[in-house]
Amino acid sequence: MAIYSFGSGTLWGTRTDVANSTPRKFGVLQDVGIEFSGTSKQLYGQYQFPVAVGRGKSKLTGKAKMAQISGSAYADLFFGITPSTGQVTTSNGEAQSVPAASSYTVTVANAATFATDLGVVYTSSGLPLTKVTAVTAVGQYSVNSATGVYTFFSGDASAAVLISYTYSVAASGQKLVYANQLLGVQPVFQIQLQTLYIGPAGQRSALLTLNACVASKLSFPTKQDDFSVQEFDFDAFADQAGNVFTWNFNEVS
Repeated sequence: MAIYSFGSGTLWGTRTDVANSTPRKFGVLQDVGIEFSGTSKQLYGQYQFPVAVGRGKSKLTGKAKMAQISGSAYADLFFGITPSTGQVTTSNGEAQSVPAASSYTVTVANAATFATDLGVVYTSSGLPLTKVTAVTAVGQYSVNSATGVYTFFSGDASAAVLISYTYSVAASGQKLVYANQLLGVQPVFQIQLQTLYIGPAGQRSALLTLNACVASKLSFPTKQDDFSVQEFDFDAFADQAGNVFTWNFNEVS
């Protein structure tokens, strides 16, 4: 019977350069492209067409597009690092009001773990205020990064503002901290791609294993009115035994 493939398939990546590595499944897979390519060298005599053709250098590359964001997969397969617990997140446009009197200061909601200032705008107009060291005029503000306290000018008393900033969360999430690496340092992983089609004659499947791979690109595009689909590109090469890939089919075709 003929073997067919339908859909994006299922893709896993597992590091092979470290012991007991956790397999990483590419979540909400959109599509996978595997390409075998090689250069050809032609031998010519006095005639128009070559008398012999030989295959030269060959390469095996892949591209996967997935919609599920996985910090663990990025860390493992592209960066080769271990994620740490905790995160830095944002408060985007936190609504506050400058006090009508006294010090004209605002303490943001997450002041205890305040990290960085991302600006202040007026709620009514959306116009930005100017950050300064010491406020001396309307439309200015200063911030104490150690305490998360914003100070405004007296002329902005009672003004409604939107404050944006980042703050840390120690007990949840994960973060990737990447230090500059020497050239040639990268994780090596195995790729397994299962494709199948279930029709009247039953299941037809194939499993392609690329023994050793190195990631060449990770892109993270965003769109105004659509989901983000990341692209993960990789190059395959021979493992220590000299094998490049194994392709399994569930029947003789």
